[in-house]
Amino acid sequence: MTSKPIDPYPRTYPAFVSLLRRGTCDRGAIGSSDRADIESWLLSEAGEENDLLALFQQFVWRLVASGQPLHRASIHVGTLHPELLGYAWNWEHDDGYCDEVKIDEASLQTDAYRRNPLFRVIEHGELFRGRIETDGPGDSPLLRDLAKKGITDYAAIPLHAVGRHHNAATVATKQVGGFPDRQFEEIERHLRLLALHVQRHIALRIAENTLTTYLGQAAGSQVLKGSIKRGSGAPIDAIIWASDLRGFTHLADRLDDRDMIAVLNAYFERLAGAVLDHGGEVLKFIGDGLLAVFQFAKFDSRQAAAKAGLAAAEAALAGLDELNADMEVLSEIAGWRPLRTGIALHLGEVFFGNVGAPRRLDFTVIGRAVNAASRVEGLSKSLDRPVLITKGVADLLDVPLEDLGRHELRGFSEPVAIYAPKALLSIAV
Repeated sequence: MTSKPIDPYPRTYPAFVSLLRRGTCDRGAIGSSDRADIESWLLSEAGEENDLLALFQQFVWRLVASGQPLHRASIHVGTLHPELLGYAWNWEHDDGYCDEVKIDEASLQTDAYRRNPLFRVIEHGELFRGRIETDGPGDSPLLRDLAKKGITDYAAIPLHAVGRHHNAATVATKQVGGFPDRQFEEIERHLRLLALHVQRHIALRIAENTLTTYLGQAAGSQVLKGSIKRGSGAPIDAIIWASDLRGFTHLADRLDDRDMIAVLNAYFERLAGAVLDHGGEVLKFIGDGLLAVFQFAKFDSRQAAAKAGLAAAEAALAGLDELNADMEVLSEIAGWRPLRTGIALHLGEVFFGNVGAPRRLDFTVIGRAVNAASRVEGLSKSLDRPVLITKGVADLLDVPLEDLGRHELRGFSEPVAIYAPKALLSIAV
């Protein structure tokens, strides 16, 4: 007995391309179509579609229903993101699927990108037409691959520019003789109308990327949903993470600004990365400090959120140990090793929302629980423990903890019971 493959229509992508989603379209709902129908749809119902994957699938199947000999199509768009070059949607007639993928910024430096016909389209806005059946694939790896799959005609068409890079669309056919001129002109006309919708969707995607990069996923999504008025927000229950870099003032005195930023970036990459990898939300970087939350609503239980917070702290410390031991990282900067941190995990309710002046707001968390977490973190040096946990968090964990007693916190009337994970006692603060 043989098992069926997980993916009956596998597609391969370069290392710098990651699959996000795969979609299909109900062709029966589209029915018959002609040029006028497509243009009418693009000027009306298409504007109500909020998902670019769904929009593009409907577009290509409408082209097919109108008699266009389309077998492959894609759109490629740039974005504003610190790590991404952009996104693409790749459709194929044979399997009926459309893949949404993201392309890393690193692709710009690869030979595969520079040898792809899309390079001239995206970089310079030039139309590319490859009549494979009559002219052959030449030295293009892409066109050679398409020729093996029976493609006779391939075109890459510039759309609107984003910054210095153009968006692009590609179309390909297996029809003998390729695209007749009249059919190709119609495809170009329809793509120019589609480009207006693509531009709208990408503007929204850029806004989302920018907001989530600078505010975090939770805050960014709230702002996009319209939570932009001063005072708007909601109380949340969460495990609160507060951490600081040990010896930051001394480091800042010895390193110039550029070197200090490089060290901080390496440090935050380990700490913030650990928080995000374990389902937490990074809210703010404050100098060398990091404020994050593990919202109970995002986990199966309060216990799961507490375990995630502790696991993130353990991962952050392990990441710092690896950073300190890797002599090739920031080797051009002297005297920054070792980096140490103090982390506090506290449980409480905080207000998550807009705070500030009417013309300059910040989406953050405030409340006594945030203040308490910061005060507890400040004890990590004197208590000689890298991670401190208050009683509310300790009660949710089933790991060995050391009872460090009750401690006064500045600004709080009652002392707070504090614990430390025994598994982390050997790590220096």
